[in-house]
Amino acid sequence: MPSLVQSVDWVALTPVVIPAALALVVLIADLFLPAHRSGLLGRLTVAGLAAASATLVPLRGGHRATFCQTGGASCSYVADHFTLAIQVLVLGGALLTALLSLATEGVPAGEYWFLLLSSAAGAALLPASRDLATLVVALEVTTLPAFALVALRRGDRLAGEAALKFFLTSVTATAVSLLGISFVYAATGTLHLTGVAHGLAHTPGQLGTLAKAGAALTLVGFAFKLAVAPFHFWVPDTYAGAPLPVAAYLSVVGKTAGFSGLILVTVVAFRPYADAWGPAVGVLAALTMTVGNVGALRQRPGVERGAVRLLAWSSIGQAGYLLVPLAAASSAHSPAHEAGTTVAYALMYAVVNLGAFAVAALVTRTAPAGRLADYRGLYASRPAAALALGFFLLCLAGLPPGVIGLFAKVAVFSSAVGTRHGWLAVIMAVNVVIALVYYLRWTALLFARPGTPAPAPVSVAAPGPASRTASGGGPAQGAPVPAAEPAAGPAAASLAEPAPVPAGLTAAIALTAVAGLVLSGAPQIVLRYAQGSLL
Repeated sequence: MPSLVQSVDWVALTPVVIPAALALVVLIADLFLPAHRSGLLGRLTVAGLAAASATLVPLRGGHRATFCQTGGASCSYVADHFTLAIQVLVLGGALLTALLSLATEGVPAGEYWFLLLSSAAGAALLPASRDLATLVVALEVTTLPAFALVALRRGDRLAGEAALKFFLTSVTATAVSLLGISFVYAATGTLHLTGVAHGLAHTPGQLGTLAKAGAALTLVGFAFKLAVAPFHFWVPDTYAGAPLPVAAYLSVVGKTAGFSGLILVTVVAFRPYADAWGPAVGVLAALTMTVGNVGALRQRPGVERGAVRLLAWSSIGQAGYLLVPLAAASSAHSPAHEAGTTVAYALMYAVVNLGAFAVAALVTRTAPAGRLADYRGLYASRPAAALALGFFLLCLAGLPPGVIGLFAKVAVFSSAVGTRHGWLAVIMAVNVVIALVYYLRWTALLFARPGTPAPAPVSVAAPGPASRTASGGGPAQGAPVPAAEPAAGPAAASLAEPAPVPAGLTAAIALTAVAGLVLSGAPQIVLRYAQGSLL
């Protein structure tokens, strides 16, 4: 009789164990720390996430597995190049989010850091998951704390509405995915990804129909989680209602974790059905990038929280680009190579998008309404921040000197063309041109004359009484909104005399700017590593 006792590779598990254990430490420490010492919890979180990131160094270049079946044929946790590439992004993104959050006010410190660490632990576990049960558990551990993070600013109706939309959408996605997974398990008799692939290739008759229905439902569930059009409707309101660091976290870490799960499900588990899911993913990619870019194009300078809403719509458009290599992987000779292009694009996008959110957090400290008009003349008052944001926006647009963004888009475009998905490449090219308009329009605002009047603010709150801004700095519930300001813009209003910038916020902007410049100098390093990462 085979032994049921197996050894656990704790070295491979350290990137997941450290954030999970630290979450419990922070929650317990919060019970005993006085309120004026709660800042220690934030610094402890930053140190813990940095330590978790450092544990990835001894794992690079190796292939470690644990929680394996007898004989080691199938393992539930695998630390390979793909896992490490995603964990670098997840833990790095969580670390930058923690730096942004050090200056966040109006949220209970203990609960905030506990939820952030818990979500980061789930996101680090997800790319290492090699069976459907672990995959779903990791995805839910990533998502469930995020609901509370969005609504953690108590008394803010806008945040509560945002969290409710997020919660209802995610619960629906989970239910659909679990139903699909149950169908797949009934048809194949296994939950391990490689076993599912083998079972789907040899499932006849009615079981084959059941398996196809299960695969379709599973992919629909992931489409909800990833805010793929037409399942994207919750994103702009959720990002606008959440504390700004949480919105940054969702746009990068949450999205990347979801995409890593989608890659594992499609390229590994559902590979025998590539002829079916490949065209479907291609259509979703075209629809998602178009909806996202058109939505971002419609944002106006006077709309409250307009900057975050633009970044939210932009993230939807970027999700469309991330889907293009996956669609190409369905007909490629080396699907892992194309999936690696998605990983590389996600890494490059994460750096500049977090940087843009970091500068937005800086501006929001003195202009709580968060309008695009508040960035007018930013260069006159904060030249370093304006130059950094301009660089990040040009990277997102794919224009020099943002070489990192240009290289990433060329890699995705080449992936589509090289696998005879020319129609998708054409749609992507049109969308890149559309995106140039709103990225360059925002960039131009940074260097405009600061005294130019801006349009009157326009409320975009949910139906009902006037809502507070997500930062807590706007008018109270039901209070009238000012019709206009005498002279909008940073130099004419509160940004004329810059307030001191918190060290964590400065560090986040500096780190993302340096990373963006380094990757612009050698982007092929990320692409080469990522394209050889999966299996």
